[in-house]
Amino acid sequence: MAELTFFSGTMDSGKSTLALQMDYNHRRRDRRGVIFSKFDRAGSAMLSSRLGLATEAVEVEDDLDFWEAIVARLTAGERIDYLICDEAQFYTGTQVEELARIVDELGIDVFAFGISADFRTELFPGSKRLIELADHVQVLQVSALCWCGRRATQNARIVDGVMVVEGEQVVVGDTGADGDAETGPVVEYEVLCRRHYMRRMNSRAAELSAASDDVLPFDLDVCPVVPPPAGRATTW
Repeated sequence: MAELTFFSGTMDSGKSTLALQMDYNHRRRDRRGVIFSKFDRAGSAMLSSRLGLATEAVEVEDDLDFWEAIVARLTAGERIDYLICDEAQFYTGTQVEELARIVDELGIDVFAFGISADFRTELFPGSKRLIELADHVQVLQVSALCWCGRRATQNARIVDGVMVVEGEQVVVGDTGADGDAETGPVVEYEVLCRRHYMRRMNSRAAELSAASDDVLPFDLDVCPVVPPPAGRATTW
């Protein structure tokens, strides 16, 4: 029986790496699949991981109809056993419903990968619909870490070094407001534990606080071993 499975995790939890590994495993067993992605860090029509692995993919535009696209491929004689759908949080609710229809009516497995909540801790539309419709929702076991060393559970947006909790849901990282990183604000993303997310204390704020004579060590709530600040994300 084909199934719709949603693999969810924060940034840095290895979602894209798992997507690439799953595609490799299935192809080794002579299964044929199609890879989809959206807003990948490596650019359009790509699926890549922070480990340096990458492969070509079909870019998911807002007007892409998954049902029509897959039926057209099957009608043309292509064999399809599964779909890999990365960055699924950016898909529309209608597109997620089309993926569910592909599973139910065409018997094709769909493996979707994405982040559940945005920088405001609100569900992305695509993730919300996947949670509602998926046969299985699996939280990835690889734990991303906050700057303090605790397990990171929240995705924070950083603008010019300061954490923000208001703004558009989808904003490309590492660019200026008008696409000019030299003149516009610099947008980055960092994973935080819930405690430091609620305190609005990203790694930069912690560094500044630690250098202040007005802040006591226990106010920072730092673990004995502090890892380097989390890396930047490409989008959202």
